[in-house]
Amino acid sequence: MITDTAASTPDRLAELAQLKEQAANGPDEQATARQHAKGKLTARERIDLLLDEGSFHEIEALRRHRATGFGLESKRPYTDGVITGWGTVHGRTVFVYAHDFRIFGGALGEAHATKIHKIMDMALAAGAPLVSLNDGAGARIQEGVTALAGYGGIFQRNTRASGVIPQISVMLGPCAGGAAYSPALTDFVFMVRETSQMFITGPDVVRAVTGEEITQNGLGGADIHAAVSGVAAFAYDEEAACLEDVRFLLSLLPSNNRETALRQPSDDPADRLNEALHDIVPGNANQAYDVRAVIEEIVDDGEYFEIQPDWATNVVCALTRLDGHVTGIVANQPAAFAGVLDIHASEKAARFVQFCDAFSIPLVTLVDVPGFLPGVGQEHGGIIRHGAKLLYAYCNATVPRVQLIMRKAYGGAYIVMDSRSIGADLSLAWPTNEIAVMGAEGAANVIFRRQIAAADDPDAVRAQKIKEYQTELMHPYYAAERGLVDDVIDPAETRSVLIGALAMLRSKYADIPSRKHGNPPV
Repeated sequence: MITDTAASTPDRLAELAQLKEQAANGPDEQATARQHAKGKLTARERIDLLLDEGSFHEIEALRRHRATGFGLESKRPYTDGVITGWGTVHGRTVFVYAHDFRIFGGALGEAHATKIHKIMDMALAAGAPLVSLNDGAGARIQEGVTALAGYGGIFQRNTRASGVIPQISVMLGPCAGGAAYSPALTDFVFMVRETSQMFITGPDVVRAVTGEEITQNGLGGADIHAAVSGVAAFAYDEEAACLEDVRFLLSLLPSNNRETALRQPSDDPADRLNEALHDIVPGNANQAYDVRAVIEEIVDDGEYFEIQPDWATNVVCALTRLDGHVTGIVANQPAAFAGVLDIHASEKAARFVQFCDAFSIPLVTLVDVPGFLPGVGQEHGGIIRHGAKLLYAYCNATVPRVQLIMRKAYGGAYIVMDSRSIGADLSLAWPTNEIAVMGAEGAANVIFRRQIAAADDPDAVRAQKIKEYQTELMHPYYAAERGLVDDVIDPAETRSVLIGALAMLRSKYADIPSRKHGNPPV
């Protein structure tokens, strides 16, 4: 480093270029080789895949820690193990920070944390999405409580930014202990199989405390969090595909809660008929089908982005476009557990509804639900509390909301799936709809149990009473006659009717009660 205060400007510029090159290259080629040997990209390679080419503006590349003790004073690399800055994705500003595992294993110390705090503050001030590329070994043990306080600052900023700017966490390496709470506070978590793990206590601690033997991936790998815990929304085999989908998700989101997602014109006609729906959805209410085929038929060009596709598969949540406008879809999935609502499905849908409402994304709810899942496990697990999360999310949502009842809509699940009674702006139904407290067979067995038991031919009386209940209370126009369904439509007209309804509701304004915040079930 030049110490001569009279050094010329060219000398200073040469020195600056050398320092920036050193910061960009990282510690050494061997460290980069070790990263690649694990099947992992470097932090800068990841940023290059995430952002538009040549758009990245780095800040604090020359930041170094000032800690002493345990040999730290002799090891002060530039960047301090995290790269921060902003760039563009599809031309729109996005802020990013990326742990550099080659430096201190990506562990967080005071300087490292301060850099992240600054970029998070900048993202919030600019009203632009924040993406974190996580590949770190947790708190830097040599810096003690200072490192822990750094995490606290991140959590506080995650919470302050929640519902204001989109926050996306991409897990590309280990994330253990308290560090795992930052991704959990963000809107979406992406993970890569084999190389990324998240857990509060690792396998060694689990073994010592409980005696259980388990691997890192078995405890907190991508597939575990995508299909079992529900912590991760997506899991991928390799980093490039993961980061490409992060870019796609960002294209569907607004920059902040004061804007709406950009409209993307489509050549798919708004009045395109959906005759295929006549065959996709069977008339027999007990016959299964894949609701994703319904979504694909309705939306622009058949394209949608499913959220948490491997967890709580009895409900489908997806971001898509209708006539170019971003729309959130919540749909019961008869192909999985008959489409019942249970604890996990309620949580999954509730969080998605809250996200869409926070960022002014209208909601379409496709209903084919036989009820809530019965059972001791569900009741003891708190289905009342967890089901109330979905109810609260819908009741609290002020975005345009359209309900479409395709077939079954029974009991409390009908109410919870955005019925008119909890504030849906429009409720539509197909002629195949069945709205009732319960199925006809169950209802007849309850209402007419004495007559059936006393009959000479109980089966014949039961069949008669089932038909009577269906005729009186379950015909497709019963709810329409009472104003609980606004229109019964031909399934072939579903796309055009939904697009027209959402266009009418685009200028919707809803007053919000004067309060600090609600107290939702958690």
